[in-house]
Amino acid sequence: MANKLISLAELSRATPNKPVRGASEQLPPGAPPTLQDLTECLMFSPGDGRIWLNGARMLLIHNSGIGALRRELIESMGLARARGIMLRTGYHCGARDAALIKERFPEADILALFAAGPIIHAIEGAVKVEPVHFEFDMNLGTYYGEFLWHHSSEDDEHIAQYGIGTEPACWMQTGYATGYTSAMVGRLILYREVECRSTGSSICRLIGKPAEEWDDAEADLADLNAEPFVSTGGRSVTAHSRSDKGALPTSLLVDPTPAQDSDMVGISSAFNAACHMLRRVAPTQATVLFTGESGVGKEMFARMLHRISPRHDEPFVAINCAAIPENLMESELFGVERGAYTGATQSRAGRFERADGGTLFLDEIATLSLVAQGKLLRALQEGEVERVGGSRTLKVDVRVVAATNVDLRAAAQRGEFREDLFFRLNVFPIHLPPLRERKEDIPLLMTHFLHRFTQRHGRQISGFTPRTADTLLAYDFPGNIRELQNLVERGVISAPDGGAIDLAHLFTSGERLAQPMFSIGTRGQLAASPNDPPPARHATSAAASTGSGASLELFGGKDPSRLSLQEIEDTIIDHCLGEVKGNVSEAARRLGLTRAQLSYRLSRRSASE
Repeated sequence: MANKLISLAELSRATPNKPVRGASEQLPPGAPPTLQDLTECLMFSPGDGRIWLNGARMLLIHNSGIGALRRELIESMGLARARGIMLRTGYHCGARDAALIKERFPEADILALFAAGPIIHAIEGAVKVEPVHFEFDMNLGTYYGEFLWHHSSEDDEHIAQYGIGTEPACWMQTGYATGYTSAMVGRLILYREVECRSTGSSICRLIGKPAEEWDDAEADLADLNAEPFVSTGGRSVTAHSRSDKGALPTSLLVDPTPAQDSDMVGISSAFNAACHMLRRVAPTQATVLFTGESGVGKEMFARMLHRISPRHDEPFVAINCAAIPENLMESELFGVERGAYTGATQSRAGRFERADGGTLFLDEIATLSLVAQGKLLRALQEGEVERVGGSRTLKVDVRVVAATNVDLRAAAQRGEFREDLFFRLNVFPIHLPPLRERKEDIPLLMTHFLHRFTQRHGRQISGFTPRTADTLLAYDFPGNIRELQNLVERGVISAPDGGAIDLAHLFTSGERLAQPMFSIGTRGQLAASPNDPPPARHATSAAASTGSGASLELFGGKDPSRLSLQEIEDTIIDHCLGEVKGNVSEAARRLGLTRAQLSYRLSRRSASE
């Protein structure tokens, strides 16, 4: 990138909706996101109790609650430690917002994205930011910024609790500015309040510059690095050397390693809980049972379990029990001797023998027949197998890991699964939640799959459009991670090279949103999200919107009010099928139905005729 020396004298005069213009040189082509762009990034999903900002979950919490927490920290830990905790918390939030805004607007220039920072901070309700002076050189890494803060939320609570004091009190906001700017500039930029309402000033004034340019930055660095803190990618990082003032904390460095198929990606509490249980059981020899819906990643967890276990140098053998015919299951598991049956022209080792010393993964174990279940139980109990048609007993050392998408306990009560085998497998169960219960992982998974498939298919895709990201957050994913993976791959193939993935590239086979989403309207009120995909076109709405003449034409000149509901429905279906030339799937999408629902209506009508 060419050197840029940007003065924000004009930024201080610009409205949030007006793109910022540099005084020394023009801003690069990528225009900064406007206020409308950024407010549309804030999404409310009351149906599932979540709020999203740039794909990250947010909370609406009383400012007085933060004030109470602040007081608890100060009184229990002292002023210095409380300040450090809140500074690091703000740092994480700022760095996280910077990473997310880069992902959301991949085509915007870094300077344009930096100009969005003050608007984001205002949207989050922390403070109104007024730029005074600002300049930096992208190549040299020089930086100087001076800003005014109006209506500081931290000052309101600190003054209410402690009155006017002698030290600045906007700790989280200072940390936020440090984290956001450092992530954008690419090196550690420290901010300090030189004026603060908590010290009696009429306004808060903030100055930021590289850490090494402050004469006494050690105290600030100590606050930032007193303890390891969470990185923007969700991993713990250790503190870097305090003498290296200009170094960017490792939490802001991007991992250049390409995503691998075996990578497990997630940040949600449900995902972390499953990973914690995996780490606990991995060093042992215990049998593990993974449960969860189809597509949640049970085999991936099983492979990770093997990889971090003491058996990692030995074989990992997987078998899908649902894919093997019942009459072949015994020979697949235990092997077969030559001549055991017609077609057995040579001896062959089974999966237990091939996995000796390692791990055997039995997927869809509930599909095993009761006979196969009994033979599997004996192999697990005795640690030995006998090939089909053989007379020799073979000792095997195998760790068995099973997976199922049905309730085995309920199946055992119904007599569909052996109860003794269930208890033998259920030594250490790990439940993997569906993707709709771990939506915090969706943005990470989107990025992970985007990188994977752009590399695999040799495409150049810039990212996802904002409305696509919002729509995927609202979608329930009945197919779980497997469905998200397929959608992203479909988008990578369908989107134009150099462009972004939009809704038209993803939802092409009848997928429909289950939850409404809301954003902030022009007056600050909740409104239906402009980023939501247009609702399925319903023929009744289309007819009504064109006036009574169009309605009469649609119904053959008849008054719709005098027709039965069945006649209205049949007319609308026929009209829609005519528009799409008999394409039932497309007609179903336009009518707001699934293909199965429309097919049922058509078959019911044919039967009545």
